[in-house]
Amino acid sequence: MSTFDRTPEAGDFDSSHSIGVRRFNRTHGLIPPAVEEQDTQITRCLKQLERKDKGIDKYLYLSGLRNTNVHLFYRLVTRHIKDIAPLIYTPTVGEACLQWSHNYVQPEGLYLSYSDRGHIASILHNWNRNVEITVVTDGSRILGLGDLGINGMGIPVGKLALYIGCAGIRPEATLPLMLDLGTGNKALREDPLYLGSRREKVSAKEEQEFMDEVMIALNEKWPGIVVQFEDFKNPFPALERYQEKYTCFNDDIQGTGAVVLAGVINAVKRSGVPVKGQRAVFMGAGSAGVGVAKQIVEFFVREGLTEDQARECFWLVDTKGLVTNDRGDKLADHKIYFSRKDNAGKQYKSLAEVVDYVKPTILMGLSTIGGIFSPELLTKMGEWNENPIIFPLSNPSANSECTFEEAVKYTNGKALFASGSPFPTVEHNGKTLNPGQGNNMYVFPGIGLGTILSKATVVTQSMIYASAEALSTALNPDEVSEGLLYPNISRIRDVSVIVAMGVIRAAEEAGVDRETRIKDMSNEELEKWVRSKMYDPHTETAKVEQEMQSFIDELTIHGGVRGSHL
Repeated sequence: MSTFDRTPEAGDFDSSHSIGVRRFNRTHGLIPPAVEEQDTQITRCLKQLERKDKGIDKYLYLSGLRNTNVHLFYRLVTRHIKDIAPLIYTPTVGEACLQWSHNYVQPEGLYLSYSDRGHIASILHNWNRNVEITVVTDGSRILGLGDLGINGMGIPVGKLALYIGCAGIRPEATLPLMLDLGTGNKALREDPLYLGSRREKVSAKEEQEFMDEVMIALNEKWPGIVVQFEDFKNPFPALERYQEKYTCFNDDIQGTGAVVLAGVINAVKRSGVPVKGQRAVFMGAGSAGVGVAKQIVEFFVREGLTEDQARECFWLVDTKGLVTNDRGDKLADHKIYFSRKDNAGKQYKSLAEVVDYVKPTILMGLSTIGGIFSPELLTKMGEWNENPIIFPLSNPSANSECTFEEAVKYTNGKALFASGSPFPTVEHNGKTLNPGQGNNMYVFPGIGLGTILSKATVVTQSMIYASAEALSTALNPDEVSEGLLYPNISRIRDVSVIVAMGVIRAAEEAGVDRETRIKDMSNEELEKWVRSKMYDPHTETAKVEQEMQSFIDELTIHGGVRGSHL
């Protein structure tokens, strides 16, 4: 198709484009005549956001902006990531998912239903872009909100917006993917506005067969595509089945583990307690909790403990109490690794009992039970430890095990704190204390970018660990002096470069990389190369100008510019 026959795309309706570019894009007259500075565009966006009181209304406005002016949307995201990220992902995305079918306006991403089995490959051909990364969910466990069926599409959409904004993966190279495998949510099945199939959730065997077809079709359509699994009720089967065959990872297990590990590495250093003296109580023994704990075990081993010694530093608590070998119930497979056998037959049935028994140095929350880190527990953590490590990691904010203000107040300012959702600063004894946010967006964009750029055949555990290690080193001197455990989120693109470089080097060391041109690069050369591969929405207008000029020059050389609309 010639340039003059081209159909305008979402990024073409940009008021920063010159009149010449608008003619080139076939958008002349379809955009108001003013040619605006990008700063003016962003000011208008911010003013429109200010006029909206509810988070969901801001989310819907931003969703519309992303679908009509993609480069302006990402200019806004990259310049104001700290303010915009909570609106396009957690915590606002939770509400967006709850209302997804009711607020549906336009198609976003791809839906594959169980009734489509046998035809997955042909449906993928309807997505006519060169995809490098997809985020896949079946909606069966969205954040702490449970089974939302296809309403969970907000998660892949939001997650990929962060891959693009934080790590510079090009928008057109991403695919939000929802697997409609039915839902166990009866209220959804009976909701007349629900857009998913009205069937019970398929069986585990049926899901596995469907997933096999999906993974084969994805890799046939886009060889080497990076597949990130997200918010599956049971995330382990897919990860274990595919992680050594395809380029895939699970952010709930591995990404969460990596970002928390980075914070723990820095917190342990500052606590003054060596790893052999650490005692970690986890409230939450699901996939995320176990994934986090296993990542920290690896850190402890690298610090000199044996694997058994490292594992003995962990006490996991679920809804029935301390996970032990002899409490009388059948443990889920993923819990067995951390199940205690040294409880002398005594069962500890609540978090409070376990905390009194263990007297932990580390208190981790991945339970989605808001406020379960009570004032009493936090006070004890402050009494037992000079610098207690307290990480309430559940999302959204309402599900956080405690707030930053509570952790500061009841430990008398001692807590080394990181949460999953954002909390405001707190004044304590005349000082402004900044909360750490162990948000997965610190690592998963860099993991994705590094995996894509290295052309890794699989995502190894060493690559995941390298992402955590790289993140732990990403703080600048000012951030260290402020006592932060994580870098300022405003530097997220720089952080993603550091993480991506760590992932690339780990892929090379593991021998799973296929991008041979960068093997012999110095770190300085690699950093420059990585940055050159990142999408920058601020330069897109200039690139179109250059593309237009090159086209005009080509026409001029061949005598074809006369009579054109340019």
